[in-house]
Amino acid sequence: MGAAWRAIRDLFRRAGIDTAELDARLFAEAAFGMDRLELVNRERELVPAEQLKVLEGYAARRLKGEPVVRILGEKEFWGLSFRLNAATLVPRPETELLVERGLEIIGPLDGARILDLGTGTGCIPIALLTEYSDVTAVAVDLSAEALEMARFNANRHGVGDRFTTLKGSWFDPIEPGARFDLITSNPPYIETAEIATLMPEVREHDPRLALDGGADGLAAYRAIAAEAGLFLKPEGALLLEIGASQAGAVHDILVGAGFAEVEIARDLAGLDRMITARLVAAP
Repeated sequence: MGAAWRAIRDLFRRAGIDTAELDARLFAEAAFGMDRLELVNRERELVPAEQLKVLEGYAARRLKGEPVVRILGEKEFWGLSFRLNAATLVPRPETELLVERGLEIIGPLDGARILDLGTGTGCIPIALLTEYSDVTAVAVDLSAEALEMARFNANRHGVGDRFTTLKGSWFDPIEPGARFDLITSNPPYIETAEIATLMPEVREHDPRLALDGGADGLAAYRAIAAEAGLFLKPEGALLLEIGASQAGAVHDILVGAGFAEVEIARDLAGLDRMITARLVAAP
C-alpha cells in the first residue's frame, strides 16, 4: 500500500503539485478505507485491484486540476463533515463566523426560527441546528441538486426533522407572513468580470450560480435587503457573509433598506467578512 500511494505522490511532484504528499495520502486513505495510522501499519500489504483503480481515478482527476476536496466530496465545517456535489460551494472556515454570531443571537430565544438563503450544502443552518434542539430552519436554494445535498447533510447530522428545504430565488418560495428570528446567507458576491480571473480550482469547479454576484458583485445583497424586513421578527437579525472590499457598499444598501443597526465583523485574517443587521436598534 505504501508503494502505491507514494507512486501517486511522485507523479504529483513531477506535475508540480505543491501538496503532492498530502494529496496522495488523503486519496489513499479514502480509496483504501483507512486512517493515517492504519495506512502506516499496513505499509507492506498489497493493494486490491479494485482499490488501486479508485486511487488511480482520484489521481487522474487531480492531475486535471480538480481540487482534492471536490474529488473526495467531503468538507469539514463546524466540526461536522458535509457532503458536496457539483451544485454546492465548498464550506469555508470564514463562514463559521455566521454560525458563531448566529448562536449568540438565537441562544436566548425559545424555539428560534432560521431562514438560510442560497443554502448550498446547508452548512450554516445545520451547524446551528446541531447546537440547539428546539431550533428549526428553512433553507432556500435555486438548485434542486444543492437542496438534495443539504437534506442529505441534515439527515446525516440528525436534524432532518427540523430542516425544511424550498426551491426558489431568495424569498420567493417563503409564504407571506412567515417570520424568522434569524436570516442568514453566504450569497454570490464575485463581480461577473472577475470570475474569469479566479484560480482554476474555483473558476472551473465551483458552481457559477454560487459565485456570480452581478456586474458589481452586489446584486444578491440588494435582493436580500429589499425583502428581508418583511420576513424578520421585530427584533430579528440578518447575517450576511461579504467580500473583503464590500463592507461599505453592503452597509449602505442595508441602511437604505431601513436597517437601523448594521455591524461589520472581521475574520481571523483581519478582513471584513460578515455584516449583522437589525431593523430596530438595540436599546
